[in-house]
Formats: sequence, C-alpha cells, structure tokens
Amino acid sequence: MNKKVFTFALVAGALMMSGCASKKDLVNCQNENRELTNSYQTAKEQLAAAQARVTSLEEQLAQQKRDYASLQNSLDKSLMNTNSNNINISKLVDQINESNQYIRHLVEVKSKSDSLNMVLTNNLTRSLSKEELKEVDVQVLKGVVYISLADNMLYQSGSYEINDRAEETLSKIAKIIMDYKDYDVLIEGNTDNVPINTSAPSMKNIRNNWDLSALRASSVVQYLQTRFGVAPKRLTAGGRGEYNPVTSNDTELGKQRNRRTQIIITPKLDQFMDLIDKAPEKE
Repeated sequence: MNKKVFTFALVAGALMMSGCASKKDLVNCQNENRELTNSYQTAKEQLAAAQARVTSLEEQLAQQKRDYASLQNSLDKSLMNTNSNNINISKLVDQINESNQYIRHLVEVKSKSDSLNMVLTNNLTRSLSKEELKEVDVQVLKGVVYISLADNMLYQSGSYEINDRAEETLSKIAKIIMDYKDYDVLIEGNTDNVPINTSAPSMKNIRNNWDLSALRASSVVQYLQTRFGVAPKRLTAGGRGEYNPVTSNDTELGKQRNRRTQIIITPKLDQFMDLIDKAPEKE
C-alpha cells in the first residue's frame, strides 16, 4: 500500500512540474510576441517617415531644377542685354576710382579733425591742476571734445550764479577756446532728478530743473564772454534738465555725477562741411 501511494505521488509531482514549465514557456512566448509586435510597428513608422522624407526631397529637387532653369534664363537675358548695350567698363572703373579717392579724402579729413581734438584735449588736461582734474572730466567722443564740470565747483550752493572758485578753471578752459577759433562751443547744463526747492530765495521765479539747467549754462556762457572775451557768436547755452543722466540717480554719488555742466567744443559746422565738400585734387 505504501508503495502505491509513493508511485502516485511521483506521477502527480511530474505532472505538476510539467504544467509549470508549460505556463512559463507560454509567458515567455507572449512577451516575445509583444516585443516582435512593437518592433514591427516601429519599423512601419520608420518606413513611413522615410518615404515621406524621400517625397519631400524629390519635391525640393524638382523646385531646385525649376529655379536653376529660371536663373539660367535670366543670366542668358542679362548677357544678351550686356552685349547689346555695350557697357563702357572703362568708365565704370573710373567712377569706382573716383569714389575710392573721395573716401580716402574723407578719412584724411576725419583723421585731421581727430588729431586736432586730441591736441586740444592734451593741452587742456596739462593746464589743469591735480585738484581740478578730480572734478573735471575731459573726453573726445566721435570727434567732439566734452569737458564735464561738477556743479559744486562752478556755482554757489543752490544757485545758478558762478562762484569765485570757478574763475581759475574757467580761465584755463577759456584760453583753450580762444586758441581754437575755428571751433564752436556749446554749454550744456544738467541736473539730477531731485525737484528744486522753489521756496528758496535763490530759486525765485525758477520753475523746475529745466529752468535751473538752462540758467546755469547761460551763466557760464556770459562768464566766458564778459570775463575772458570769448566771442558770443561762438557760444550757445542749453539746458537738458534731469533728462540726460550719465548714471543712476539712486545714490548720492550718482546724483552728484549727474549734476554737471558740459562744455562741448566742436569744429564749426560750415567750415567742416566745406572741407568735406572740397573735391580732392587729382593726381
């Protein structure tokens, strides 16, 4: 009896093991089938994209052939027109040479102007003391000399009247202006963005920073004219108020830099234009 039971158990175990193996193979087959299906779908999509790309390239090639034919046709017509009109190539070359000569002339004019301005700047810088150079900034920008002076070295506090301290510095600037008689001079007043105190006695009848900047520029102009004999026809006074800052007004240092008067020295426009318009001498 025990032998029969043992034999039955062996048979049942073998069947169970066989069933497990079959189920595992089925799962593997299902997974492999899914992978093959996905690979097949991917291949179909790639093939469709490749076919679309081929179609697009064929269309581009056809368009390029049409463009080439059109370009060739235009070139043939241009060659025919050139031959029929018999363009004078020598005349065109002469015109190009004349243009190049005029360009060289303009470059020489600019170089001469830049050189004069650099000499002017160097002369002025050498004449100023170390203390004055701390409050006077001299620059040449695009052929124009800019002399920027801090307001506290020019004007009485809260006023547009010139102070005693300004005389020595303005006398040196006036000498430079007098030495360069072919230059015009623009005096430009600038302020920070702080509204003026209209209740102050020195600000009587001054409405805003526009007025203050213009009056300060006018004070410098009249000072140069009356004290140092600069011809008034060479001088122009202008005010830009708070609307031409060189830096932000968010700090006291920034406001101090923006409160300035600029003396702008430029060649006289009519003489400069005459120099440009003068035809260069032919070699």
